[in-house]
Amino acid sequence: MSGTDAHTLAPSYVCGVSDTPLIGDTIGRTLDRTVARFADRPALISRMHGVEWTWRELAARVDALAAGFLALGLRQGDRIGVWSLNRPEWTLTQFAAARAGLILVTVNPAYRRSELEFALNKVACKALVTATAFKTSDYIGMLTDLAPELMRDAPGALKAAKLPHLRWVIQIGGATVPGAISFDAVSARAGEAERAKLAELNATLQFDEPINIQFTSGTTGSPKGVTLTHHNILNNGYFTGRAMRLTERDKICIAPPLYHCFGMVMGNLAALSLGAAMVYPGEGFDPLLTLETVAREKCTALYGVPTMFIAELDHPDFANFDLSSLRTGIMAGAPCPIEVMRRVIERMNMREVTICYGMTETSPVSFQSAVDDSVERRVSTVGRIHPHVEVKIVDDQGRIVPRGTAGELCTRGYSVMRGYWDEPEKTRDVLVDGWMKTGDLATIDDAGYCNIVGRIKDMVIRGGENLYPREIEEFLYKHPKVQDVQVFGVADDRYGEELCAWVRLREGETATDEDIRAFCRGQIAHQKIPRYIEFVEEFPMTVTGKIQKFLMREDVEHRLGLKAQKTA
Repeated sequence: MSGTDAHTLAPSYVCGVSDTPLIGDTIGRTLDRTVARFADRPALISRMHGVEWTWRELAARVDALAAGFLALGLRQGDRIGVWSLNRPEWTLTQFAAARAGLILVTVNPAYRRSELEFALNKVACKALVTATAFKTSDYIGMLTDLAPELMRDAPGALKAAKLPHLRWVIQIGGATVPGAISFDAVSARAGEAERAKLAELNATLQFDEPINIQFTSGTTGSPKGVTLTHHNILNNGYFTGRAMRLTERDKICIAPPLYHCFGMVMGNLAALSLGAAMVYPGEGFDPLLTLETVAREKCTALYGVPTMFIAELDHPDFANFDLSSLRTGIMAGAPCPIEVMRRVIERMNMREVTICYGMTETSPVSFQSAVDDSVERRVSTVGRIHPHVEVKIVDDQGRIVPRGTAGELCTRGYSVMRGYWDEPEKTRDVLVDGWMKTGDLATIDDAGYCNIVGRIKDMVIRGGENLYPREIEEFLYKHPKVQDVQVFGVADDRYGEELCAWVRLREGETATDEDIRAFCRGQIAHQKIPRYIEFVEEFPMTVTGKIQKFLMREDVEHRLGLKAQKTA
């Protein structure tokens, strides 16, 4: 067999071999070990909230809160929701729920009444830790609209018609409504009996027990509750942190929201498992506050989705901040534009920045670049397979494709979720023989590096030809006037689909659609040049920074009256 034939037949399968074993333990017992090793090292810093706790201080608060949860009558396996932006109370709730064997339900802080009602009822939440308000979000107002009984029922005795499972509302800050209990009052309820029960639980909880439910964004149909265990998320945080070579001497500036895997796993649990400090710049993302925090706290790592890094780099005061303490970090959550990556490395001193790829259903990370990968590798791929994880790339028949061939990325290993909460059929749709079907199109090269081509649902089929928006976006980022761009398909009565580009220009720049097309001509194939080009100020996105292309498509098709060709 020739070398060429051997190359052609090499399968798109990779397995993360590692000498470092998985952590076979719970989050609570891992916290105990971290305290034993790094008791007086900084654990959590949030200047906005006047907090600078060591690991010893953090653990004492976690234990008191966990015992308080037991005093409220919450029992192992009960679901407790948390509905808030980034605050120290969020993290205390995360660790205390794990300590008490409760299942933490992370509720999107962008949710409104109907979404909150769906989430709490879907998983039968018995308790909810909620913020009072943030900017225009009146959390308590929305909750009392949904459950007016909160204004008359006693704390712990809530009987709400629309939230039949909810008994306890635990309010962070503000004037506590009659049916709620203040966050600080929960810890005060902890007695000797509850502390003894907590010690018993700490010794007997199993790491394969579910500990977290995170809702998918629900872009199609109702959100699904991704059910994750101690083993899933603790190990994923640990190996993500190891890839960045984090130690107790590092400080991670966590700008993404905690309710999502990016903040609570890649941030909080990476810090917990390796002894690094968690630093919160603010409750919601603010580029100026993030830059100020990195400079003041001398953070060594910074996390964000691409749109966050763009906002920081383009802030008018960017040059005023000393970011020399930065070494590493993560850019993830959405496709990472090559030109943005280069600016992060060069202008933010993040010479060891890593790219991560994954999804909530896989805890989340499956691929990550290494800190010593070449810049070219880090800007053009999502790195190599994570330890103890397997990935295969398959065609539409489920067969593994040769290296370099695009297909659907499937993941197997410790990181794969238990399933969607109370959704056995939807779970079976995506979990096949232990493999999680991601819905992402990807390639794996001969060296094992993965490149995400796009989403299967985002792929544009124009006249029978597959076009990948990600490839076109990367080209358009090279235009000197383009700050950000999203390419997607819209209906067309001739070709079935045509390409549309929404472009955000750099501040002070002007351009026409013909300018953009002229930039493309002779550089990319004519069918890849977007037919429709529109200039916008912003993109619709989720709170985690994921672009919602389906909303863009609906907007353009509605405004332009576009319809696909009819088929017989």
